[in-house]
Amino acid sequence: MELPSERRTGIMARLRSIKVAGADRRQPAFPASEAKVAMSALLFLLFLLLLPPPASADDFSVDRGRRFAEANCAHCHAIGRFGDSPLPIAPPFRRLHEVYPVESLEEALAEGIVTGHPSMPRFELAPDQINDLIAYLKSLEE
Repeated sequence: MELPSERRTGIMARLRSIKVAGADRRQPAFPASEAKVAMSALLFLLFLLLLPPPASADDFSVDRGRRFAEANCAHCHAIGRFGDSPLPIAPPFRRLHEVYPVESLEEALAEGIVTGHPSMPRFELAPDQINDLIAYLKSLEE
């Protein structure tokens, strides 16, 4: 279907009158204020990408377990990824998973460990403390 010539002429005149941003070299494609907003948004997105992921509940549990071990176990055991135990017969925590599954310590920690090395004090931990200490011990396996 063909348009009548006067209709075509009107459409062509209309198209010629439309200004395309940036087509006129004197007119920028974006006004300065819009360019600043776009740049700010881009910088903000880049900033968000560089942030570390938020800490999870597991991270807090591991940290509480590490602090418990520092306060109650570090005088005999090596509790970190490196170093020797201050008491040579006390196994380093980073190697406990090589001897037995760390999860199997839950019951012993709840009832009180009495089968540790001879100078080990008896501990009875609350359920949250057990979960935190187990989480910390498991983090040493990585």
